Amino acid sequence: MSKPIKSHGRLSIGASLKPRELMSDTPDLAGVWKAKILTLFPGAFPGVLGESLTGKALQQGLWQLETIDLRPFGIGKHKNVDDTPAGGGAGMVLRADVLGEAIDHAMQGTRGNWPLIYLSPRGRRMDQQMMQNLARCDGMTLLCGRFEGVDERVLEHYGIMEVSLGDFVMTGGELAAQALIDATVRLIPGVLGNQASTEEESFSSGLLEHPQYTRPAEWNGRAIPEVLMSGHHGKIAQWRREMSEQITRERRPDLWDAYTRKADPKD
Repeated sequence: MSKPIKSHGRLSIGASLKPRELMSDTPDLAGVWKAKILTLFPGAFPGVLGESLTGKALQQGLWQLETIDLRPFGIGKHKNVDDTPAGGGAGMVLRADVLGEAIDHAMQGTRGNWPLIYLSPRGRRMDQQMMQNLARCDGMTLLCGRFEGVDERVLEHYGIMEVSLGDFVMTGGELAAQALIDATVRLIPGVLGNQASTEEESFSSGLLEHPQYTRPAEWNGRAIPEVLMSGHHGKIAQWRREMSEQITRERRPDLWDAYTRKADPKD
């Protein structure tokens, strides 16, 4: 069976008149963070990840993306990847034998700290700390579910970590995978260009980000806060901190409670 792989980035193969059997897979860039995606819809990638700063960083080889099509691992003439739920019920479930072979194939050659993640509404909700941890890994493999999900035995056998975009259900894991990759890749050194951007933004300190302003100085009768025009860096930093605290307290009491507990662990 030919490898159902498509790589994106600096060393990806472009259009060619060569027969496919004469074309080699995209070589890995040594030491570069990589995301592998197991999906029934490889054409969904890179999607928005190929645009703006993440897309530029992908082309520059600051990170790598590889999609692995689940369909060629399917069973029989029609390459079936799913079957009816054991015990009855609506919908279809991705088969364990299909996923097992695909996962084994995807994990070949991976090294170091390389988590295997299933995008699932019952998983741990994504947060900034998770992204920071994933950015420090050597790479990650993401399994995008469809239909009613995947055979539970696969999750148990491989010790797969389940991760959720939020408390709602989507038709598949591809959009959640793109969100997870985007939030992780932007933390890789050199991707944003200005490391201070990631240090000052929402959640980095446990608080939501303060309001941002730019020219014109007045718009529709609304002026930029005077302190931001003062040039006094100490007062600006204090204002931004106070606004972050106020916004977090009002909009995300859960984050505010966690922040205050961390500030005063004796409570």
